Amino acid sequence: MSQLYKMRWSVVAAACVGLALRLFFVVAVPATNSGDSPFYIELAWNWLKKGVYGFSIDGQLTPVDMRVPGYPTFLAAVFSVADNSSRAAMLAQVALDLATCFLVAAIAARIAPASMRRRVALIALWMAALCPFTANYTAVVLTETLVTFLTALAVLLILETDIGGAPLRAAGAGAFNPWLLAGIVAGFGTLVRPETPLVLAAAGLVLVVKFWRPREWGEIVRPAVLMAVGLVLPLLPWAVRNWRTFHEVQFLAPRYSQLPGEVVPYGFTAWTGTWLWRMSDVYLVTWKLNSEAIPVGDIPAAAFDSADERSRVAELLAQHNDSLTLSADLDRKFGDLARERTARHPLRTYLKIPLQRALAIWFTPRTELLPVSGHLWPVAQEWNEDRNDFLTTLALTVINCIFLVLAFAGAWRLRQIPGVAFLVVFVLVRTTFFTWFVDTPEPRYVLECFPAIIALAALACGRFGRSINAARPQAPGES
Repeated sequence: MSQLYKMRWSVVAAACVGLALRLFFVVAVPATNSGDSPFYIELAWNWLKKGVYGFSIDGQLTPVDMRVPGYPTFLAAVFSVADNSSRAAMLAQVALDLATCFLVAAIAARIAPASMRRRVALIALWMAALCPFTANYTAVVLTETLVTFLTALAVLLILETDIGGAPLRAAGAGAFNPWLLAGIVAGFGTLVRPETPLVLAAAGLVLVVKFWRPREWGEIVRPAVLMAVGLVLPLLPWAVRNWRTFHEVQFLAPRYSQLPGEVVPYGFTAWTGTWLWRMSDVYLVTWKLNSEAIPVGDIPAAAFDSADERSRVAELLAQHNDSLTLSADLDRKFGDLARERTARHPLRTYLKIPLQRALAIWFTPRTELLPVSGHLWPVAQEWNEDRNDFLTTLALTVINCIFLVLAFAGAWRLRQIPGVAFLVVFVLVRTTFFTWFVDTPEPRYVLECFPAIIALAALACGRFGRSINAARPQAPGES
């Protein structure tokens, strides 16, 4: 009874500490107009007050399909009781992220051995509550908090199936089948961020490996169909709206969020894909396209294989900078450059750059929303110019590395546990997608993996704690 009482108080304490940390970010360092925040707010407000899911184009309120409607729906629900308040949206995200902490604890408990379950769940709850990276994103009007919650819920539901150790045919039935529910939750997540089905893809890969013999392939069909049906159901209203409004079959949103008539920068994107791997270059190049001048001096030397190639790029950028417009002809010429660079060094485009991007999005201080530079090098210069900035960046870098090292240790030491493989595959699938197939290596894209990372890290800590307790002599009367 005493242990249960202490555990309950520890749960309450973790929730209070997690709440305090998130409120600190919301009150002290809110990112009120970061990235797409104004865009989401305008979509939600126009939809709520004017009944149009769109924004003003040339002075006229125009329907758009540039973003899936999940997050604007969340904002509209908040605005319906709190007016057009970014702070209210952030506070709602605080509550949602605290709920995610408990989902993380449940995930950790689901994959932990029975003898470690309570300890691991409590450790995971504390780690999730204290995680500064997910907590930080409650203080910005962006999709990360909501989609991380939905992803964690989908992961937990998948772990209630054969993947997590439950008998495949005993894993629920009818509307309460966890495969179907996981698909439905992933479908709602897809309405927030279109890449959410990657969690289902990870489950599918694990099933394929588990039932790889031809005589077992029938075991894969049922969960695959249930996940697919669940995924499509929440997307149908959005697809119907797009058909009625634009007469197009669109279950998600245009990849490049282009307006009608805009040039899709396929060639330019292919060119940056042959050299761009740092987030700093995204700010200097990618996000300036069609809005600001891009000086050739801002592009790293690795983007050029010769002086002649640099001159060609400088000429193309000069044309862009004159009009601040990427024409179809200009985009084609960037595409020619991309093909030439890839032909010369295919491994650079298809292996080296993606691997560098993977390192960049995982081993980062994650300071993009904070009023700090995020720079550590050169060490002496950063230390002398702004010591507090340097120490904050260093501390966040170390915390991030601790999470990753512990997660690796937990996954490796307890790799025989059902469910661990699924979490590892999910992290790898999401990392691969965002480093090989997405144009900008933004660290926030792997925040949705942190529920899995924290659960695996808690496994390592729980195992370590059990080893210490086993080695410690038991006191008289202790049980």
